Amino acid sequence: MENFKDLESILLQQPWTSVCFAESTTLMVKAWFGDAGYALLLSDLSNMWYETADTEVIQQRSKELNKRLTAHVSSFLNHLNTLICPLLEGEKNSSTSFSCQLSSSMLTLHVKSELSGLPFYWDFHCLAVPLEMMSQHLVRPLMAMSLVLQCQARELASLLYQKDAEIEDYRESGAVLSRERLKTEPFKEESFLQTFQNQILPQACHLGEGQLFTSNLKELYIAVTREQARTTCKRHREASGDSETLEHPTSQDLAQKAVDLPAEEEKTVSQPVTAQSAQDTVAQSSQTQKAQLPIVKAKKKKAKGLFS
Repeated sequence: MENFKDLESILLQQPWTSVCFAESTTLMVKAWFGDAGYALLLSDLSNMWYETADTEVIQQRSKELNKRLTAHVSSFLNHLNTLICPLLEGEKNSSTSFSCQLSSSMLTLHVKSELSGLPFYWDFHCLAVPLEMMSQHLVRPLMAMSLVLQCQARELASLLYQKDAEIEDYRESGAVLSRERLKTEPFKEESFLQTFQNQILPQACHLGEGQLFTSNLKELYIAVTREQARTTCKRHREASGDSETLEHPTSQDLAQKAVDLPAEEEKTVSQPVTAQSAQDTVAQSSQTQKAQLPIVKAKKKKAKGLFS
C-alpha cells in the first residue's frame, strides 16, 4: 500500500462530495482506491470517520463476508471502485444498496451488490478521526477558500467600478446606447451586499439536500489543498535543510481536474475599493496615454451608439 504520508496527501487533495446513502443519511465523502488498498473519509459536518485498508485487511474481510467468492485483492478493489466512484459523480446504481450505522466514535457502511453473478457484500469500518485531521481536511481549507473568494469579490468590485468610470467617460463624450435594454445602473457595493444578504444568502444557507460543493467549489478546494500541501512541504524542506524540489504525489485523475488559482485571486487586498479610487485610477491611466500620444486635431463626429 502507499506510504501513509503519501496516502494522506493524495486523500487531502480529493474533493468532498455529498452522497445520499439512504433516505435520511447524507454524508460528505472522500475516497481513494489504489492497486493494493483504499482510503475512505466521511463526515456529517458534526463528526468525521476514516478507514484505510491494505491487502491483508481486504483479504481477511472478503473471506468473512464473501465465502463463495475467490478473487485477487485487485479484483475486489476494482469492484469497490466501480461501486463508490459513480456515487461521487452523482450517479446511482439500482443494483447496489447502501446502509449506514453511525455513532460519534464509529461508522459502518454496508454495501450489497453482485460480482461475477454472485452476491457481493462489503463493510467499511470507519473510526472517528482526531481533531487535527478534521481541521486539515475541512476547517482550514474552507477558511482559505472563504478568503480567496473574498479577494475575488473585491477584485470584481474594483473591475465594476472601473467599467462604470469607462462608461461615464463614453457618455460625457456624447456616446449613446444603441439598445436601451442594455442600460445598467452604476455599481454600488453597499446596496449590492445588502441585496445579496437579504435574498441570496438565505437560499445558500439551506443545506437540506446536502449539495455543499458545486463543481467550481470542488476545483477551488483542490487548488487550495494543493497550495497548502506545497507550502507544508516547503516548510519541511527548509526545516530539514533539503534544497531538492519535491512534489506531493497525486493521482492521474486529480492532476487532470485540479486547477491552479490565478494570481489575481491570491492577492491580499488591504483596503476596500471605492468608486472614487477606481475613477482616479482610470483618470491617471487616461492622462498617461494622452501624454504618450501625439496631439492631433480631430474632426467633430456625430454621436453614435456605445455598443453599435
